Amino acid sequence: MLSKRIIPCLDVKDGRTVKGVNFVNLQDAGDPVELAAKYGEQGADELVFLDITATNERRKTMIEMVKSVARQLNIPFTIGGGITEIADAEALLNAGADKISINSAAVRNPKLIETLAKAFGVQFVVLAVDTKYVDGKNKVHLNGGRLITELDTEKWIKQAEDLGAGEILLTSMDHDGTKNGFDCGLLATINKSISIPIIASGGAGNMQHFIDVFKDANVDAALAASVFHYGEILIPDLKRELRKNGIPVRNP
Repeated sequence: MLSKRIIPCLDVKDGRTVKGVNFVNLQDAGDPVELAAKYGEQGADELVFLDITATNERRKTMIEMVKSVARQLNIPFTIGGGITEIADAEALLNAGADKISINSAAVRNPKLIETLAKAFGVQFVVLAVDTKYVDGKNKVHLNGGRLITELDTEKWIKQAEDLGAGEILLTSMDHDGTKNGFDCGLLATINKSISIPIIASGGAGNMQHFIDVFKDANVDAALAASVFHYGEILIPDLKRELRKNGIPVRNP
């Protein structure tokens, strides 16, 4: 069995790492460069950097900040926020990205997924999906969760896989920041319908939640923010606990 991945996420706004609950009430969580260095030392498998207001503010991701973070890392680095064309992806690749994450721009122009996959390879393209349960259905949300669409989450993810997305970063807005656990039911359903890896996001509050999402939803990776940023869970401790529960992980 492939090793499961543990991925801290840096949600960045105005040059600082922030974290909220259900995508609102954002609080400062530290300097992105310092946090990146800490996670590299702790044995994180990858790092995700999301410039969470780039799309809503109609601007590009902060390249200089990305370069500073990349210099701290020797693990795969995924960057998202404000990517709308090949030139944006190239700039981030040159700044140190191993993968790029697209969300709102892909919904508005699905061919962007295909274009990026052909230009850089399927493994380079991570589709981020922010989903919320609305009127009995999981709906895709854009612009950092501010804008609801009529897109069914499962159908959109299947379409994205067909277009060339190499991985799905699926965030449950209902669970985000609550520390009540991942949305294992939704994750399991979608995981059964696609063949590309899924990164679970939204709801991690303790080590048992990671055990549950790997066992119950069989996802490839689990992403979290505040529990790592505030030192509530240390990655080496989490990996030891996962191993005890028969879940394969890479050494810290």
